[in-house]
Amino acid sequence: MTPEEMDTVRTRLDAFAAEMLGSLARRDQRAKGELYLRGLMLDGKRKSMQPMAERLGVDHQQLQQFVASSTWDWAKVRERMARWAAAHISPEAYAIDDVGFPKDGYDSPGVARMYCGALGKRGNCQIGVSVNLVSDHASSAVNWRLFLPESWDDTKNTGDALLTGAIQRRRAKAAIPDSERHKEKWRLALDMLDEVREGWELPDLPVVADAGYGDATGFREGLTERDLTYAVAVKGTTTAYPGDAVPDRPRYSGQGRPPGPAYPVQHSTLRQLALNTGRSSARTVTWRQGSKTTKHNPRAEMRSRFLALRVRPANRTIRRAADGSLPECWLLAEWPPGTAEPTDYWLSTLPADTPLRELVRIAKIRWRVEHDYRELKDGLGLDHFEGRNFPGWHRHVTLASLAQAFCTMLRLDPKAPAPA
Repeated sequence: MTPEEMDTVRTRLDAFAAEMLGSLARRDQRAKGELYLRGLMLDGKRKSMQPMAERLGVDHQQLQQFVASSTWDWAKVRERMARWAAAHISPEAYAIDDVGFPKDGYDSPGVARMYCGALGKRGNCQIGVSVNLVSDHASSAVNWRLFLPESWDDTKNTGDALLTGAIQRRRAKAAIPDSERHKEKWRLALDMLDEVREGWELPDLPVVADAGYGDATGFREGLTERDLTYAVAVKGTTTAYPGDAVPDRPRYSGQGRPPGPAYPVQHSTLRQLALNTGRSSARTVTWRQGSKTTKHNPRAEMRSRFLALRVRPANRTIRRAADGSLPECWLLAEWPPGTAEPTDYWLSTLPADTPLRELVRIAKIRWRVEHDYRELKDGLGLDHFEGRNFPGWHRHVTLASLAQAFCTMLRLDPKAPAPA
């Protein structure tokens, strides 16, 4: 926003910040929080401390102290933001996603050489995992965790005393609490869902995620254990049986341990099951309106061809019923016109009577998070934080998400006096 645009919404921002930052005990902390939000939303290429302070006309040490060394609890702010989002954007799903923060050097907490989406390759970066409340018209990143690679966990390197000591010093310098350890990103996502649903009392909603999470059997099993339905992307090489496959119990020879029930045929892959069904079974589905019109699509409809099959994913770690049967779920495959085979696959535990269009709409609803991530990064400085401690990173991403929530509030209000 320009300073003039900010002036037109300043009263609303003050009220929004007072509500969201109401858990902060001290008045000066709440004032600095509102100041930081303004700094994130004002025009400017960089949203790190120094340039924000210059635009705001304040000493950057105020912002630095508020984010890096203050005592306020970011989880309480996220809880208020999550409840606001649940009430205002009518969320239809929890979207799990992660984002890379490219970094120079190795002192920032969690930084390591790993694949970074922002770079499109392996590089020095941090990775933040988020839980987002999402609908077709808005989303809000309401919870965050910083992924700590094994190289930041001294309990993973107990065989080398020198390395262990170096990691411990590195962790202490970055102010990483002893309770924060290396966990797979999908485990961080499950922890956040527990906090959101149990601690903050948000409703149960379907969970959507890309194949980085959907391919983890433990993640899908964890959602089922929590009675959460899902529609998650997976690879076509994921193994499964057809939905009508039935295990049988081989005849007992009378010697040794009696054999348990097993499927009489070898499992297949999702790709092969879709190919066996054939492209003629795919149906055209329009799941939302896009923004780019063409001569052949003047209404900018987002549409493609899909088929949906009942399948039973096959994996040794999947819990089976007493009769040996594997749980049944949906396989959703996108098979665009003119392609020799499907291009994308999802597994979903949405009810068996869910219409195809609804299956597609929920599976595709992650588009909104990807859209809003661009706003968070390009416009609100999500990845501009240059601090090097764990609390500072969590406070910065919380405030960036809060700034995005305020912009969403303006967008949803047709009487908003300034663009968001």
